[in-house]
Amino acid sequence: MLCMQVTRQEKCIHSRMDAALESNRRSEQPRLTPADHAWGQTESFTSRMRWPLQNITNAAAESAFMPGIVLPDSALVREATQFIQDTESTLLFNHSSRVFCFASLAGQSRALKFDPELLYVAAMFHDLGFVPRYSSLQDRFEVDGANAARSFLLTHNIAQSEVDDVWTAIALHTTPGIPQYMHPVVALVTAGVELDVLGIGLPDLDEAKRKGVLARFPRTEHFKEDIIQAFYDGIKHKPETTFGNIKADVLAEKDPQFKRINFCSIIRASAWRS
Repeated sequence: MLCMQVTRQEKCIHSRMDAALESNRRSEQPRLTPADHAWGQTESFTSRMRWPLQNITNAAAESAFMPGIVLPDSALVREATQFIQDTESTLLFNHSSRVFCFASLAGQSRALKFDPELLYVAAMFHDLGFVPRYSSLQDRFEVDGANAARSFLLTHNIAQSEVDDVWTAIALHTTPGIPQYMHPVVALVTAGVELDVLGIGLPDLDEAKRKGVLARFPRTEHFKEDIIQAFYDGIKHKPETTFGNIKADVLAEKDPQFKRINFCSIIRASAWRS
């Protein structure tokens, strides 16, 4: 009986996501851009939270997720967790969970004010564009993940400005040099990704906290190669979307036939005479 209930709930989530995505695709506005929806009554961060931010005690914060990391036990968080766990591989689910943990810890160390629920959704959805069901034929995988997260948040009546922050955080998480100057959610998702994939900031991470995160969301024995393969599997069907993107390095590594689009060649071949 429990399995049947979980299956129906999973189908319901996917159905709502698909409906939101299809609604946006049929819109006269640009497809799934961050600002093409507006609604009346929206739910503020503080009203969504289980406790007022300023009143979160250490014990309450820890009971919500894991020691040292604040994450309210909200319907938004629970549904996002179930959706990603049911949709992504264990490799990507654990990676995304670690990204949230490392992003949250980075936010604390930098004394940044951020919405932990929005940070969680952005971190958990940031690689959803690798999943075939949510991978488009023409958009970068980052945009696919951002679009899916946007549709998910719309089903929860999240304020447009907050949806924009999550969309941007996912869309820019492979664009180094920019996110650190933007909204904390944008900056921290990239920081979490860089720490888990590239090891940037790892020497500065408290050892006990690192072990705690890895104990709950372990890396595979060959994570470095496993994640590179996952990246390749998620984008190999649309290599042209890696133009100007660090994922071009993945294709060059895995596909001997891959040829990068050359920016200078595009300039020289343009319709301009000079």
